[in-house]
Amino acid sequence: MLSPSMEPMSTSPSSVGDGERRAWEGGAGAGGGGGETAGSSLRIITTWGGLRRGATGWGRGATGGRGLDDDDPGTAADGEGCWLPVSAITTGCSELHTVEISSEAMDHQRHLHRLAWPQVEQLAARPGSTVVWPWGAVEQHGPHLPLGTDGVFAERVLDAVLAGLDPELPVLRLPLQSIGFSPEHQGFTGTLSLSPTWLIEATVAVGQQLAGAGFQRLVLFNAHGGQIGLLQTAARHLGSLCPELAVFPCFLWSGPEGIGALIPEPERSEGLHAGLAETSLMLHLAPQLVGQERPCDGTGLSLPQGWSLEEAAPLAWLTHNLSATGVIGDARGASASLGAQLFDRLVAGWQQRLDALLRSPWPAVH
Repeated sequence: MLSPSMEPMSTSPSSVGDGERRAWEGGAGAGGGGGETAGSSLRIITTWGGLRRGATGWGRGATGGRGLDDDDPGTAADGEGCWLPVSAITTGCSELHTVEISSEAMDHQRHLHRLAWPQVEQLAARPGSTVVWPWGAVEQHGPHLPLGTDGVFAERVLDAVLAGLDPELPVLRLPLQSIGFSPEHQGFTGTLSLSPTWLIEATVAVGQQLAGAGFQRLVLFNAHGGQIGLLQTAARHLGSLCPELAVFPCFLWSGPEGIGALIPEPERSEGLHAGLAETSLMLHLAPQLVGQERPCDGTGLSLPQGWSLEEAAPLAWLTHNLSATGVIGDARGASASLGAQLFDRLVAGWQQRLDALLRSPWPAVH
């Protein structure tokens, strides 16, 4: 809901001792993200002799690569860059093997659930350690957008933001909370909504465990306008129970500069759901998920002076009272080019904010 190149180092089997293995990984990324590589793959070269064994370890990504520590499959040789997963699997034959790993695998150093616990423990102990938890929803987005629209936006923007941050900054992300609080869209098939009590309790439970692990900040990165207030309440409650954890309930579309300037009136004021902005952003990010219809619905409402749907003096509206299609806004002018502009501004805005937060001691919690 919208409201307000890498080449392997050359070697030969004869130069490697029995059971020895080497791995090289590439590094400098696109888009300003050190250790990130966009649109390419990670090539790992393994060499070994006659001893059969396998290992999984972590190497540091840097241009030119770094190898695994031969004495300890779980540690990395010294080197600069960000942590990347490396697997070396030996098969008992003296030959050179190449394993291709997609660029997606190189983003996983920011995913808490893809790390081993000692790595999470080390990061949590660093000053300013921060976890970002993306929130979406499973709710109708008109006849032309998928039910998981908000989750797609939260994850794609967040991953782009994290990819552009200094890899040494202490920040991890959680898996997407895909189902949220969407009672306003019930009555449209496929919409799923959890109870507010359950969601607050889940937020508190996760936050308390993160605080117990030593993390100092939790950012709730929410892309569904219908749960802004709920997550603000959950954040305040969590903060009162865990004063050592700073909690930030953020909304995807609120904060980054220049978003409103891209949306003309009256859509800027009336396009609350599945209209111009959301349709354009999805056309940019996942055009294969967008249907052919471009509805215009739920606009031109006559409201008493001083009252609104989502600004000052708002109404707790339900979609079926405003729209037959589920759209509140005008999607007819949507385009991938507008979506690209929106995406760039969202990423730039949140990247600036997270970078500033991660380099700051604020807030001082007790």
